[in-house]
Amino acid sequence: RRRPVREVLFFPSLPSCTEKLLAEAAELGAAARPCPCPLPQGDSSLSRLLRCLLSARRSLEICLFAFSSPQLGLAVQLLHRRGVRVRVVTDAQYMSVNGSQIGLLRHAGIQVRHNQDGGFMHHKFAIVDRRLLITGSLNWTTQAIQNNRENVLVVEDAEYVKPFLDEFEKIWEEYNPINFLFFFPK
Repeated sequence: RRRPVREVLFFPSLPSCTEKLLAEAAELGAAARPCPCPLPQGDSSLSRLLRCLLSARRSLEICLFAFSSPQLGLAVQLLHRRGVRVRVVTDAQYMSVNGSQIGLLRHAGIQVRHNQDGGFMHHKFAIVDRRLLITGSLNWTTQAIQNNRENVLVVEDAEYVKPFLDEFEKIWEEYNPINFLFFFPK
């Protein structure tokens, strides 16, 4: 039997090239040409996070306050193109911030929902194939990945995954646009 995943990632992530990893994912495992960029090709917290996300085969639920990392955005789009069901919950105020990936995800056909009330949707977690939980302090932004002291816990344990799945489903239904109230001027 395979051991369940239990990993802790710390940020800021050491600089490393993620182009090869993303290219291989885009070509479904085909060997990509070496990237000519000057960044090291080694392992980093960002590359390990990307591998966890790219392991999705059936579903990916994402619940984030801020999402502007181009590498993570591309990984999510690649999964969607591969047929993985991707759903994203985010904060309404962050959606239109310059550099946000949310518009690109929506344009790609990915389902996105957001809050309408005054409080922040401040969660930071993702669930891969209803079995792998990715959570911690990390907003999925370039600033957080490259500069901030952040943490991510990756756990494959149903006891921890289930409450996060339940919370995601609760928020997903609560943020259904059918439930939104719109006020029209008279």
